[in-house]
Amino acid sequence: MKFIAFSLSLFVFISSQAQDTLRNKKNGGYLFKVLANSEATSVQNQNRTSTCWSYSSLSFFESELIRMGKGQHNLSEMFVVRNAYIGKADMYVRMNGLHNFGPGGAFHDLPWVIRRYGVMPESVYKGLNYGTDKHNHAELDAVLKGIVDAVKTNPQGKLTSSWKSAFAGAVDAYLGVVPKTFMYENKEYTPLSFSKHLGLNMDDYVSLTSFTHHPYYSQFALEVQDNWAMMQSYNITLDELENVAVTALTKGYTWAWAADVSEKGFSFKNGVAIVPVHDSLITQSGKDSKGFNDAGAKRTGSAFDKPMDEIVITDSIRQVAFDNYLTTDDHGMHATGLVVDQNGKKYFKIKNSWGTDNDCGGYLYCSPSYFRYKTLNIFIHKNALPKELAKKLNIIQN
Repeated sequence: MKFIAFSLSLFVFISSQAQDTLRNKKNGGYLFKVLANSEATSVQNQNRTSTCWSYSSLSFFESELIRMGKGQHNLSEMFVVRNAYIGKADMYVRMNGLHNFGPGGAFHDLPWVIRRYGVMPESVYKGLNYGTDKHNHAELDAVLKGIVDAVKTNPQGKLTSSWKSAFAGAVDAYLGVVPKTFMYENKEYTPLSFSKHLGLNMDDYVSLTSFTHHPYYSQFALEVQDNWAMMQSYNITLDELENVAVTALTKGYTWAWAADVSEKGFSFKNGVAIVPVHDSLITQSGKDSKGFNDAGAKRTGSAFDKPMDEIVITDSIRQVAFDNYLTTDDHGMHATGLVVDQNGKKYFKIKNSWGTDNDCGGYLYCSPSYFRYKTLNIFIHKNALPKELAKKLNIIQN
């Protein structure tokens, strides 16, 4: 998981910056010049949790607040995680366990939470109530799964009236009890009133995807496990999806990006996500070294040293990978800019949530081929869509 400036206070285009050369890593051979760059908040670290969906969504909304002239705010990821868990538990029990329950989520979860519960600053709700200074949800996830599994067996023949409060109590024991009111910038808020104060309208945001097993210009619930709320995405052609992603960034809009990051060509350490024609140029060793599917595996090879020819990704190639579980819903990130390499190829500048322990300060650069191949969906302001596409989708823009 940026840019051209439309307002001096929101997006600043600095001509001299466009002349600066960026690299994918120290002494790397991918040489980038900035085409567009939107302001973003600082890179965070989800650490040993599967909460990238919350980090990437909130990073996106934080950039939206900057774009809207609302200033910089560091919003609480764990407040969102806490309340999403309440919804997941209810759905899991209602479906008698025949539904996904786990720490993962989707971009839709942010509107789901914000509409019901509001939002809070990170300074008020850190979600670290279990004796560590970094997030680690291994025990929390196991405990919560144990509770809902016990409840859904219905051992008494009728669900008790206390199971929901017992579940919420367990969540709060690990993440912290949510305060009814809090002070922020010398004003008192509730989570809902703070959300209203920020002025984010959840009806302004849409999810876009591209798959051939549903009609284009229709909506469907993306069939991935973490879409527990079964919220819908608009289905558009792959060329349209790439065009939206590029043009939005040049107009000063960013977007949240859900993707498969287990491919050999996705390397946070090397600062790129690519699909080289000859993947034998990449060697992968280890697995799950960071707790993010195969994304933490060590990847080395000459494909990370300089731009290589990449596979031309078609709708068919993309669809086959999804149908055969080769493209899975691994990770959420935030696209904040656009760069071009020495050969004229554009790349998306992606803000990750794995801390700043790479040579790009926590960012990486995603090629168009990787985007076309491994994107599940993007989450974006509806005004960022080209007017003709919005009309095809019956989306009314502001």
